[in-house]
Parts: sequence; structure tokens; C-alpha cells
Amino acid sequence: MAFNPAYKVTAHMLQLIEKIAILKTKIESATISVPWIPSLSRDALSRTARSSTAIEGNPLTLKEVQILADGGDVPGIKDRHKHEVLNYLASLRFISDHVDKKIISEKDILRLHRIIGKNALDREPLGEYRPYEVSVGNYQPPLPDDVPSLMADLLEWLNGTGQKLPAIMTSAILHCQFETIHPFGDGNGRVGRVLATWELYRRHFDIHHIFAVDEAYCENRQLYYRALYNVQSKQVDLTGWIEYVCEAIDMTLEQAWKRIQLVQAGKTGEEKVILTPKQEALLKLLRNEPVGIKEIQNHLKTTKPGAHFVLKPLIKHNIVTRIGGYKTGKYTLV
Repeated sequence: MAFNPAYKVTAHMLQLIEKIAILKTKIESATISVPWIPSLSRDALSRTARSSTAIEGNPLTLKEVQILADGGDVPGIKDRHKHEVLNYLASLRFISDHVDKKIISEKDILRLHRIIGKNALDREPLGEYRPYEVSVGNYQPPLPDDVPSLMADLLEWLNGTGQKLPAIMTSAILHCQFETIHPFGDGNGRVGRVLATWELYRRHFDIHHIFAVDEAYCENRQLYYRALYNVQSKQVDLTGWIEYVCEAIDMTLEQAWKRIQLVQAGKTGEEKVILTPKQEALLKLLRNEPVGIKEIQNHLKTTKPGAHFVLKPLIKHNIVTRIGGYKTGKYTLV
């Protein structure tokens, strides 16, 4: 049976979506110095990993998560808790590396579960749907035999008609329905939240990955669980849940905007660089390895002079540099 989510588009929902759109545009238009974008992104990833694991009871502070994210160690913390954070950071890197993926498949879901659950689950199997019944408080998820077909229906909707909705709504519905199915024995919350984030990434809602929506969920865990349970217990209407997610994203963007303003206030004497879409695409290309001018032309679908026009300000501001000879030279990130 096809998945067909039931919800109403309320005035409150529309007001929130409009406010979010304004905030998002303001953030994307901000004159953020390019060297600070990776810093804001790393901060958001650490906040996301800390918040999503904290919802499940992980005790690490944001500072401790940042230490682990930078390759350090936190003495006195159980290995299990470290694995939970490191695994979640790995899952965020995975979705960042696959941000342009058009179709999310069952294989992707199972891989995310393996990444998130390695040495960090109470119940197995790892990377497979549960072969047993589970309960979540007073909620009884579907029987194990029904899980594969329910997940197939969800993914068919996500990759099909779900793409006609705004990214916020698709992400919210994906998140809720995944938790309702509860396909794994353990780790469902973390996988569901990273899937919701992936949907925002791949729909280009968070271009630089500097938002941490899970932080809003973590600030009031009981409200988060109650919003989910209200849908699961009724199994009918997602309106309240979508409104809740919109409120969380609105709060997240407000926080992100404040952090950007702090960055700007501290860097007022430095010339700012505003990236064009083609420059953003080029920087993403250069993340993996140096590339030549011909490959840049093909990737940006532009002429050789056009490619040099995109490169010129990036080279001027010491973001990109050229290595090698005149004819064989390639461009790489500084």
C-alpha cells in the first residue's frame, strides 16, 4: 500500500515557512568571509552530533564532542559514548559527501545504520532490519514482517511525489514516518535524524551545512518525543509534527544568524568574499583532489575564459592556488 501522508497546510505553517525562507535568504546573502565558512560548518556538525546523541542519553558536552571531532581524546569517557559521537560525525560526513544523490535507496539506509551503530548499539543486527518486535514506550511499531514493505513505500514516496513538497515538509515527514516504522532494533532515532538532515542537504536547503536542527530538538527532548508520539498514537495526521519541525528550523536559523553576526562583528576589518553558485560548485569539486582547467570547464559547463573568471577572485583571496606547469597545471584548495 503506497505511503500517502495526511496533513493540513495551516496558516501557522505557512507563516513559519515564509519566515524561514526570509531567514535562509538573509543567511545565504550574508557577507561571510570564506575562511570562516568551514569553521561555522565544523561547529554545526559538532552541535548536531552532540545534540542527536544527547537525545539518546549520551553525556558528552559540546566541548568534548569538538575535541573528538578534531581527532583528540576525552579521558574518563566510556568507549561506547565516544563511538556514538564519532559514528554520528561519520554519518554526517557520509551525507555531506553524497549531498547530490538524487535517489535515497534501502542500501543507503542500511549503510547509515552500520555507520551509526558500529560498537554503539544495544540490540543487533547491524545494517539490517529488525527480525523481532519492539515497543517504544506505549507505542507499538509495526511487525518485523511488515518493515521491508513499509520502508519501500516510504522511499518510493520520498524519491517521487515527496520531492514536490518544500524541503522542510519532506524532511519532517521522512523523519516522522521513519521513526513510526522503527525499522531497526536500536539506533532508529539517530538514523532518522540524519536522514532528515540529508534531505535538507540534498535539496540545497543548507548550502554550507551551518545549521544544527537537532540542537533545537535536544533543548526540549520531552517536547520532541511528545510531538512524535502524538503522530504515532493517532497514526493519521502529521500537521502538528510538521508545524513543530518548522518551529525547530526557525529557531535553528535564528541561532545560526546570531553566530554569523558574531563572526562578522569580529572580522569587520577584513574584506569579505561572497561566493557565486559557480564558485561554490568549484570549491566542492576541489575538495577531493586538484583538477585542471578543462575539467573545471566541463564541471561548470562554461568556456575557458569563463572558468578563469570564476577562479580569479578565489585565487586573489588565497582560497585556491595553481600547482604545476603552464600546460599541465592544476588548481587546488589552499
